[in-house]
Amino acid sequence: MENLPFDAQERLVLCDLFEELGADVPTLLEGWSAKDLAAHIVLRERDPIAGPCLVLPGPFQRFAERRRVRLTEQREFDWLVARIRSGPPPGLFRIGWVRSVPNLNEFFVHHEDVRRANGLGPRDTLTPALEAALWRNVRQGSRYLSRRLREVGLEIGWAGTDERMTVRRAKPTARLSGAPGELLLYIFGRQAAARVEVIGPAEAVATVRRTHFGM
Repeated sequence: MENLPFDAQERLVLCDLFEELGADVPTLLEGWSAKDLAAHIVLRERDPIAGPCLVLPGPFQRFAERRRVRLTEQREFDWLVARIRSGPPPGLFRIGWVRSVPNLNEFFVHHEDVRRANGLGPRDTLTPALEAALWRNVRQGSRYLSRRLREVGLEIGWAGTDERMTVRRAKPTARLSGAPGELLLYIFGRQAAARVEVIGPAEAVATVRRTHFGM
């Protein structure tokens, strides 16, 4: 597995976890079971009409959700997991940049969605190379994913290293500090589950904590 791209590694370990825990276990996504999440991933990759609507607002997203629910009702969990395990279909999701950025984010975050909703804490086996890839994605995505933050500044830092980045310039400023995977979870809206320290002036910290990060 070490020779596979990181998104492929995360895809496979997520499928292993799906099979270990079963269809009905919860995830960090409110109201979604593992089967709901599996249907979402299959829809994202394999429905050329509804898949793109997942990132669009209003009626487009509602249309995609109706398709996801239908897929959940029509297909068995084992079938969904097998489709995910088989890898991305030909086309967009095999492009190098897509695999290294949005796909890696997708599978890493959803893997943790299942792990942490079921009492499994952070992994202690992430390789330095994977952590570096996650840090790169945090740097690339943090400004957009923190776009709802207003009136305070934001810095991010990779705990235990000198790696840091100014995301938003304003005073006062808060800093998010943690491992790259934890920072990625935080900026993707999993604030309650992410092992991240928020430090700085009380006003800035409070504003960051009440802001909804993510898509």
